[in-house]
Amino acid sequence: MQDPTAPFEILLVEDDPADAGLAKRALRDGRILCNVGHVRDGVEAMAYLRRQGPFAEAVRPDLILLDLNMPRMDGREVLQELKADEELKTIPVVILTTSDVDRDVNASYLLGANSFITKPMDMDAFFDAVKGIEEYWFRVVRLPR
Repeated sequence: MQDPTAPFEILLVEDDPADAGLAKRALRDGRILCNVGHVRDGVEAMAYLRRQGPFAEAVRPDLILLDLNMPRMDGREVLQELKADEELKTIPVVILTTSDVDRDVNASYLLGANSFITKPMDMDAFFDAVKGIEEYWFRVVRLPR
């Protein structure tokens, strides 16, 4: 059993440097003790999760914040591969994307996403959304550890 006082581990999969910086800042400024790993696309995300190459020492995340629209391997492909993997499929995934298209929402849930959040365009609202994710997933919900 993992130490309940240990920080939560979050993997942020985000190709936009501004959004990634804002999300990391919101998580760092939140009330929950957490470590944030960051990768820029789906190829890096899967290498991180499988502890391959430069991510050999990566820690298994308690939660993944996943953008949908990224180069090389998009969030839909990551989600599909992740949920098909017996070792990784129990990690909760929150889609955090600019898309608000019903097709993307429905596809994400069908592929196994646990939540779908459209990134607010306002910086303060984006900051609040990330803090809300943190609050819900680490204070309200019980995660597998």
